Amino acid sequence: MIRPLLIRGMLVGVVAAVLAFIVAKTLGESQVGHAIAFESARDAAEGTGGTEPVTRTVQSTIGLFTGLLAFGVALGGLFSLAYACTQGRLGALGARATAALVALAGFVGMYLLPDLKYPANPPSIGNPDTIGERTSLYFTMMLISLAVVIGGCVTARRFAARFGTWDAALLSVAGTVVIVGLAYYFLPRVHETPEGFPADVLWRFRVASLAVNATVWATIGLLFGALTDRAVRSAAAVASTGERGVGVTGSLVTTEA
Repeated sequence: MIRPLLIRGMLVGVVAAVLAFIVAKTLGESQVGHAIAFESARDAAEGTGGTEPVTRTVQSTIGLFTGLLAFGVALGGLFSLAYACTQGRLGALGARATAALVALAGFVGMYLLPDLKYPANPPSIGNPDTIGERTSLYFTMMLISLAVVIGGCVTARRFAARFGTWDAALLSVAGTVVIVGLAYYFLPRVHETPEGFPADVLWRFRVASLAVNATVWATIGLLFGALTDRAVRSAAAVASTGERGVGVTGSLVTTEA
């Protein structure tokens, strides 16, 4: 049961990567180019520039697509496992609704909440000496966000019988806001934007990052749900046909006897 879901998730991840590549090329690459130009001009002024081991053309085409492909396939595989754990545990929700809910929870927990604390930055922003610390902080925030989102969904489901679906959802959201707010407050801030960096480039890059991640998660959730729903319906139709065949055969045998 897991293997077909895993393969389906990884294939859907490939489609998500292709669409994300189109979005990234359309919205994000020009902003990356502006950021690199800013960094090059700064390095030239300081006399610290160097030769890039990979050309900008390769970075913006094959490099970008390869990175998105690896991300999409890995995320699709993880999504399929999360779907398998969630399937049948959300009441009467079908495959499409379950996949959409899992995708929404993943997007919020793995991207949106961490990004509000530590937003994506283009090249030339960030001290190379602090990249390890910044990466650790981001993944810490992501783990907290995922735990809070999953815990909120479990809590809302358990409280639904006692308080009703709507009130249970409100209580869960309130708890999520409080815990995430505390994490935002206690985790250190990171502000390393260099002086003079264009604010519009920074804003557009972050919007492009949001669009790319939203594209990946939406594609995986919607397409995976549609394919899984189709597979479930096909399996049910085959099972129903088989049962009718057995019934007809049995009745014929009984009649001839």
